[in-house]
Amino acid sequence: MAKKLWGGRFTKKIDKEFFKFQKSIQYDHKLAEYDIAHSLIHVGALEITGILSKPEKKKLVNALKKIREEIDTGHFKYKKDSEDIHTDIQNKVEKQVGKLALKLHSLRSRNDQIVFDEKAYCSYNAVGIVGLLDDLLKSINSLGEKYKNLKIVGYTHMQRAQPVSFYDYMNVFCCMFKRDQERLANCNGNIKIYIGSGALAGSSITKNAYNEAINEVQKHMPPDSFFAVKPYVNSLDNISDRDFVIEFLSTISIIQMHLSRMSEDFILYSTKEFDFLELPEEFCTGSSLMPHKKNPDFLELVRGYTGRIYGNLISILTTMKGLPLTYNRDMQLDKEPLFSSVEIIQDEIKIMTRLVAKVKPNISKIENALTDYSLYATAQADELVRKKGMSFKEAHDTVGKLIKKQESLEKKNSKDAYK
Repeated sequence: MAKKLWGGRFTKKIDKEFFKFQKSIQYDHKLAEYDIAHSLIHVGALEITGILSKPEKKKLVNALKKIREEIDTGHFKYKKDSEDIHTDIQNKVEKQVGKLALKLHSLRSRNDQIVFDEKAYCSYNAVGIVGLLDDLLKSINSLGEKYKNLKIVGYTHMQRAQPVSFYDYMNVFCCMFKRDQERLANCNGNIKIYIGSGALAGSSITKNAYNEAINEVQKHMPPDSFFAVKPYVNSLDNISDRDFVIEFLSTISIIQMHLSRMSEDFILYSTKEFDFLELPEEFCTGSSLMPHKKNPDFLELVRGYTGRIYGNLISILTTMKGLPLTYNRDMQLDKEPLFSSVEIIQDEIKIMTRLVAKVKPNISKIENALTDYSLYATAQADELVRKKGMSFKEAHDTVGKLIKKQESLEKKNSKDAYK
């Protein structure tokens, strides 16, 4: 069992099954790069405060940067028997610099590291998802532009309503995803990344020392690779809430809802019953029994994952609903739902971008559907109002009666054909 960051007052070893049950390294290793950022600032603040000498600071910074390089190059490996990522990094630093590493955790708490890491993770991925949506928007807009002169059947209540432009139909999804981008930007703007909250009551390290350390670290980082970090405003609030996770997952849930609605439309309109759209084979699968099948599996999985993503949001809302201030171990369980939703939505947007680029309208089927006279009933009523001076109620009734009469004739002719 790897070294832990606590245990001085304990005389008995932790129960092995309990240790396995409560450790989080198996998922919070995904926060490693953000935890390194926290440690780099903290080491700087320790040196400014006088707890570390300049040579000691340099050794610790070099050790942390070496670990960060492993993360950046994909060579980082966490020890599976570590309790969490904070402990794992501490132990890795100790392997490099020996007992000096024991000073690394001076005057800080994992509570502070956890919330710092998660906020940085959410901020980074909010920006990343906005970028992925940019690609999807380009793909959707390109498809709409390619067939901008095409008219298709528009529906309300899943009944034929009026002809609409294919460009406008595709642009609906652009409007949805652009609003999602705005929501992500607002969500990211609400994420305030603080440091120095300690376990709950702050740290004896001054805010000025943290500010100086933050500025020093930022000088040696590319402008677009570091997050805006400030000393805490209210340490109890910083430690105790996860509203930023909930807001982020709420936004992801709305994106997922829009992806699911687009998937459902594409599934429906690619069936033989409609046959308005042809889906690219690369994103479909076949049947192990029926040779003719071309199943829209990716789109169905997007629709199916909506339940998972909604559930992830609900799970954290439920976890947080009755917790007393400040930190409670229940809050450890916010990470898996967070990571799950982020990874699912990223994969879906990437694949959907490629799928949309290869969707083709079945023009002959669409044009045949547009011969349905009832699609032009509203336009006929409008024309009676404009050219005959009828009230809209009169025009509405007149056209409605004509449609009803036409439908009755068609039914009669259909019955007669089978006599």
